[in-house]
Amino acid sequence: MEKTTTNPMRQIVIDKVTLNIGVGHSGADLENAKTLLERLSERKAVETLAKVRNPVFHIKKGDPIGAKTTLRGTHAVEFVKKALHVRQFTLPKRSFDKEGHFSFGVPEYIEFPGAKYDPKIGIIGFDVCVTLRRKGGWRVARRRAVRAPIAAAHRIRKEDAQAFAQEVLGVKLV
Repeated sequence: MEKTTTNPMRQIVIDKVTLNIGVGHSGADLENAKTLLERLSERKAVETLAKVRNPVFHIKKGDPIGAKTTLRGTHAVEFVKKALHVRQFTLPKRSFDKEGHFSFGVPEYIEFPGAKYDPKIGIIGFDVCVTLRRKGGWRVARRRAVRAPIAAAHRIRKEDAQAFAQEVLGVKLV
């Protein structure tokens, strides 16, 4: 019998995990959001700026309205597993986009394993966005000289990402 092996360069891995809190305005709430992200991720959080003007919410273009931080490597994988624990390792199928990335929300940070309630911060939820990639081949699209598009066979589809989440992360899709 022949043993079928897959190309190790086609293996799917977590590229990065982005944590995001949208506050809608600057001030104490924004500082609390940044503090919370820094406590949970042990990384520096940065402000996100408004891209468009919205007079209904009194937002001008360029106003700080949220905070985010990015995790990579093994720290990112561990964080995703903890965040999925809050969701009982279940995600709706609509959480996955056509390019294979997925995201979900954590409604209250106090449900996160290891997080303690801080009355100064209050109750805040956050979004977890997981970006997937295949192990090899993406340098072709990102290098400075002789950039080339990624072949369709090397792209991650929605079905591939769902299979990865089920097998590697133990996610149940509903």
